[in-house]
Amino acid sequence: MYTYRGRDNKMHYVYSWKLEPTDKLPAGKRQCKALRQLEKEIEKSLNEELAYHGGDVTVLELVERYIATKTVVRHNTLAGYKTVVNMLKQEEFGSRRIDLVKPSDAKLWLIKLQSEDKRSYSSIQSIRGVLRPAFCMAVEDDLIRKNPFDWELATVLKNDSVSREAVTPRQERLFLDFVKGDKHYSQYYEGMYILFKTGMRISEFCGLTLSDVDMKKRKIHIDKQLQRTREGKYIIAETKTTYGERCLPMTEDVYQCFKKLIAKRRKIKVEPMVDGVGGFLVLDKNGMPYLANHWEKRFQYALGKYKRTFKEELPKITPHVCRHTYCSNMAKTGISVKTLQYLMGHADIATTLNVYTHLKYDDVEKEVKEMEERLRKEG
Repeated sequence: MYTYRGRDNKMHYVYSWKLEPTDKLPAGKRQCKALRQLEKEIEKSLNEELAYHGGDVTVLELVERYIATKTVVRHNTLAGYKTVVNMLKQEEFGSRRIDLVKPSDAKLWLIKLQSEDKRSYSSIQSIRGVLRPAFCMAVEDDLIRKNPFDWELATVLKNDSVSREAVTPRQERLFLDFVKGDKHYSQYYEGMYILFKTGMRISEFCGLTLSDVDMKKRKIHIDKQLQRTREGKYIIAETKTTYGERCLPMTEDVYQCFKKLIAKRRKIKVEPMVDGVGGFLVLDKNGMPYLANHWEKRFQYALGKYKRTFKEELPKITPHVCRHTYCSNMAKTGISVKTLQYLMGHADIATTLNVYTHLKYDDVEKEVKEMEERLRKEG
């Protein structure tokens, strides 16, 4: 028997039928570790001071400590951190000791968020995106031995995220033709057309200024985003990734749309300035630059009117669907993946390659036939 005092300040006892590993096991007894082996394991655990502070730290406190180390983050990321903290303050899980959280505890809690609290998969993915690195930090600090969130989310939860599919060329044409011919929504046609034909992120488009649009060289310089915080403050943010800063060439139709946007730009006495930036391309009735949610509403209302007018269903069309549609259309033209990655401003080429998984059978069949035709001519 080996006796020791544990972290809980109580006496603990371990037993073995053998003192040394080489000792013979008594007849009829099950195989077990020798007492000397058990002693070494216990001493090592105590010497490493595993969970030395972990017993005093709750999940909420750990997350708050992790967030405190993130001094340079985007405002959207910071807002996400605050959401997770506020949720943990309401959840029993937030008050648990981190050294007592097992992988099964973490899994059951996230399952509960989806099945009982009806949180979306993407929302839970964001929550885990904070907890996983926070517990990783606890491992690095020797507060715990293993990260209870170190597993793939898709192996536990059902991915109920609604994929934003690209619209077909016909659907895109029907929508744009309707907007162009509508008495009210025609004022948004140029902006919507540009979004469909350039693949810009909506916040990038909102951040465009007159100086970003080079009409002589026919190129668009993207180096920022215009966003608004939850408190209603307009801010200039960096592009989503370092690859987001790029120049896009204008097609003739896109050039003409920019020309019209500039010509009909609202004339105001005092230009709105956001973080030292002025001359925004599209302004609202109050003389302030258009924001992402403004465009999203315009798409929503225009699509609603289209459906009421023609009694025909079109899929959901948003600024992001425009971007996805552009990416898919460019992929179908046979453009190189690296070029498409640049145009989209993707940091990871895997994001660009993922577009190719959305191609339909007809697209694949057409490309195979074209390849066969080329080989036949070459042969």
